[in-house]
Amino acid sequence: MSQAAPDVPAQPDPEQLPRGLTPHAPLRRITVLVNPMSGGVGPGAAEEARDLMAGFACDFEIVELEAARIDGAIDEALASKPDLLVVLAGDGTAGAAASRAGPDGPLVAPLPGGTMNMLPRALYGSRDWRAALVTALSEGVPHTVAGGEVEGHPFFCAAILGSPALWAPAREALREGEMRHAWLYARRAFRRAFSGRIRFNLDRGELRRAEALVLISPMISKAMEEPVGLEAAIMNPSDAAEAFRLAARAVFDDWRHDPSVRTQPAREITVRSRSRIPAIVDGEPILLGPSARVRFNPRAFRALAPIPEAAADSV
Repeated sequence: MSQAAPDVPAQPDPEQLPRGLTPHAPLRRITVLVNPMSGGVGPGAAEEARDLMAGFACDFEIVELEAARIDGAIDEALASKPDLLVVLAGDGTAGAAASRAGPDGPLVAPLPGGTMNMLPRALYGSRDWRAALVTALSEGVPHTVAGGEVEGHPFFCAAILGSPALWAPAREALREGEMRHAWLYARRAFRRAFSGRIRFNLDRGELRRAEALVLISPMISKAMEEPVGLEAAIMNPSDAAEAFRLAARAVFDDWRHDPSVRTQPAREITVRSRSRIPAIVDGEPILLGPSARVRFNPRAFRALAPIPEAAADSV
């Protein structure tokens, strides 16, 4: 009499198994903040993020942000004490979440969901938000990010103070194909150029003048190997043609090699002008008062990102 063959358990489909989380950080609970109204996000991003997160072995919560209560949602997310706070939103929201998390709060993963995406680019290179999220969860390492603060506005990549900051909106409009807006922004920047130089001192040194001052965090600075301060780049184009040349070479590309730019490290900076000072702070345009103070913050927040070489390879 033959015996029935024993049941052999079906082998699980490898594609259906949960992905392994990074071994470099405990990620038991994750909160994902999604702003579907942000330019680089879109209405279906929350569901996409949910599907991606479901592939990892962790507890997670997806929170869709509403314009009227973004600050409150960030505070609630931090109060729930997740191990990781993922932010898929614009540059301002990503910066606000990182600054409120601080050096003692949860790890933060600011994904590229804005226009300039300066902080996400510095951490994840040119990856889109989906690839950046998967990379952070599977390969991420905690990084202590240094930055700065100008009159209550934190920044983790760069701040531009002075009239050349007015060129940034023109450049972004041109990149987006908005020719009319690019022309209007460029005309405004041209009118403001050389209308009022700023006066500044670095670490209480001598008072100097410049067309603009650019302050770069150690995370993206190519001049500093250690986070000893902000890289202060002093911009002095001699005329409008040289200002156009600086703008054309792109403020955040190879402009440090321009002969009209000089750099040095600084931890405390004061800036003054006869009128209000235009500025770009991590991609966000702001208008400061006629005087401003900038300070270096060596421990601004902790990010979950791949090792710098891996991020750089994707640029």
